Amino acid sequence: MARTPEAALRFISFVNASPTPFHAVHNAILRLEKAGFQKVLEKEAWEDSVQPGGKYYFSRNQSSLVAFTLPQKWKQGAGVSIVATHVDSPNLKVRPVSKRTKEGYLQVGVETYGGGIWHSWYGLDRDLSLAGRVVIGSDEFRSTLVKIDRPILRIPTLAIHLDRNVNDSFKFNQETEFVPILGQIASQLNESVAPESGPKKASSVQDNHHPALLSLLATELSVAPDEIHDFELSLYDTQPSVLGGLNSEFIFSPRLDNLFSSFCAVEALAQSVSTPDFQTLEGNVNCIALFNHEEIGSVSTSGAESSLLPSFINRLSPSAGANAQSISKSFLVSADMGHALHPNFTSKHEDNHKPLMNGGVVIKTNAKQRYSTDAVTSFVVKKLIERKGAKVQEYEVRNDMACGSTVGPMLSKMGIKTCDIGCAMLSMHSIRETAGSHDIQNYIDLFRSLFESYADLERNLTVD
Repeated sequence: MARTPEAALRFISFVNASPTPFHAVHNAILRLEKAGFQKVLEKEAWEDSVQPGGKYYFSRNQSSLVAFTLPQKWKQGAGVSIVATHVDSPNLKVRPVSKRTKEGYLQVGVETYGGGIWHSWYGLDRDLSLAGRVVIGSDEFRSTLVKIDRPILRIPTLAIHLDRNVNDSFKFNQETEFVPILGQIASQLNESVAPESGPKKASSVQDNHHPALLSLLATELSVAPDEIHDFELSLYDTQPSVLGGLNSEFIFSPRLDNLFSSFCAVEALAQSVSTPDFQTLEGNVNCIALFNHEEIGSVSTSGAESSLLPSFINRLSPSAGANAQSISKSFLVSADMGHALHPNFTSKHEDNHKPLMNGGVVIKTNAKQRYSTDAVTSFVVKKLIERKGAKVQEYEVRNDMACGSTVGPMLSKMGIKTCDIGCAMLSMHSIRETAGSHDIQNYIDLFRSLFESYADLERNLTVD
């Protein structure tokens, strides 16, 4: 049996601890702080305090993250070598007013987020729970994370005896037939109800959700139910991420798209500062940018179309001339997952573009610029992969199929040379996805090569 890749085991721990973007950013920060990165705040004048040779990070709205290292001889106008990813995945989000009851059941109103394969939530009877962030407090308020580590919700399938045609066309109404059940109303009859304490405040959410749900959250957070003022909660599958396949060559997991890329970006940057030559490196600033809301268009304050990355580069090189120099010397890798060839649906791939799991990093190209790759950026990525002795694959969609997109085209608008890449996977946007366990290291190696070698490569590349 082949040895299990150590990096894959660390990824599994990361994804199991990260059911939401808030958790993913939190766990990424823990890894960076372990590697010696220091926190700076967007609201402070950190550009006056960061030092050449330093390691820093900042987050926005608990759901996006920028981390960077400055070379020893850093000065304004230096380029930036960037790995950009996203930390959100399709899921079900609890509605602002979630309280629903029907025929003796307590139910929770949810809204679909992103382009999920929703029958994988509805038709497979998954054991579901809740995670996210909650605003709590009495006189002072704060946003804190919550993750309920046991199954409390389910969207039950209708028995085949009551729908004999269920296997012919598996369709359902996402509003009326896609409502999770939380418990039975009868189970609440003997519970005491807190007395009314006067008129309800506008900030109170006590009437919007089942008391049993608020009580459960309060217990998890060790606060009183009336200290919960608002929350953003998502449903997640409690079945953990695991290695699979005869030789552990697969990862069976939720949220591979795109925590797979995000973990590898964080890991590569954290590893890069532990090398003996880190303190003597010249050239580019090394940077990772983890965005939220890619699955719904990236148009939020923490998405790729926000000010997050342009503002960061401008703060490092604030004058117009230095900023233009920095942009021209920079390189961005847009890292998202790609579609592996499916053995049961081989016709869904163009004949000469059939990426395989564990076959190496995939360069994604689209003539309509749904991906930002061009001949120059593709060449650069191939040279970076070559320096690590790894393999590369190509992907381009068929002409009779629509092409997805990534954060790459949005970020390339800044003028930065950009290449879209991924690792091959199956069942993208399902509640359970599949990727190659060896591709974790393939990804990390490429990102390390970008951080270590791009500035040298750029000096020997002329594109007028």
